[in-house]
Amino acid sequence: MEDANQPMTRAERRRRTEARILAAARERFAEVGYDRTTIRAVAGGSGVDPALVMQYFGDKKELFRRAVEVPPDEELPDDPVQLTELLLSIVGVKLSELPQTSLPLLRSTFTHPEATERMRDAMTRQVEQASAVLPGEEAELRSALILAILFGVSTGRNLIGLGPLRDATPEQITRLLRPCIEALTGTPGRDPQGRSEA
Repeated sequence: MEDANQPMTRAERRRRTEARILAAARERFAEVGYDRTTIRAVAGGSGVDPALVMQYFGDKKELFRRAVEVPPDEELPDDPVQLTELLLSIVGVKLSELPQTSLPLLRSTFTHPEATERMRDAMTRQVEQASAVLPGEEAELRSALILAILFGVSTGRNLIGLGPLRDATPEQITRLLRPCIEALTGTPGRDPQGRSEA
């Protein structure tokens, strides 16, 4: 059990600040897209100086890359409700207006064996991370289904340009996806704060 009186280490403070910046970045990217998101707006949303955002992430391109993926060394929330919110916020970003460099990378996943292997490795790590958090049986399969659904929706909208997906807002899509993701994470009928809606 953590001692509430014990001060946080420098590494803990950095992790919390990075998480706050990433949360603000995901919200901003999902709301206005890549081009209209500014470092200053992300800094304002996370309550830090723009220079600190640059210090932690370098530039907007790297901030976006980190916003749409969970690095292998980054811990996922250990609460399924918080995990659901994280997954939905990430898919919201992926459904927003993407930088032009993202589409060639996405296409290469289907045409270059090395890119496919990298994508498989990254998704396998994410499945392992998520399944360690999910309660109940078949956690690994449920994690894989979640990632496959989110990848398919992003691909259908951004790469294939499937009409209804292309024309819908990120908010519409994530709202309709929520019950499905909640069912797979084992948190149906709960609001974003984890309270029962019944």
